[in-house]
Amino acid sequence: QVHLVESGGGLVQPGRSLILSCLASGFDFSQNAMAWWRQAPGKEREWVGTIQASGINLRDSVKGRFTISRDNARNRLFLIMNNLKPEDTALYYCKLPGDSFWGQGTQVTVSS
Repeated sequence: QVHLVESGGGLVQPGRSLILSCLASGFDFSQNAMAWWRQAPGKEREWVGTIQASGINLRDSVKGRFTISRDNARNRLFLIMNNLKPEDTALYYCKLPGDSFWGQGTQVTVSS
């Protein structure tokens, strides 16, 4: 049974950095692509990026600022966020593509 727990969110000033972490269990983490999604207040959930064997894909608004990495030995997924902007404020989720499970998410607030 897929289980994902996000952590690492917080309140940061614009221009600063933050690293989110996701601990995965219940499936063969190393053999699967993984994704990050986010949901801003009053908006629909949106895809942020995916890491897979062929590489990393990111939505245009975060290219050059965000990247994704993983530690397969520890079943952990990371979202490295640099030069954060107020519009990055959202609840961030990690996701196993094709599976229905959504965790609690971790809140990122970018504000001065």
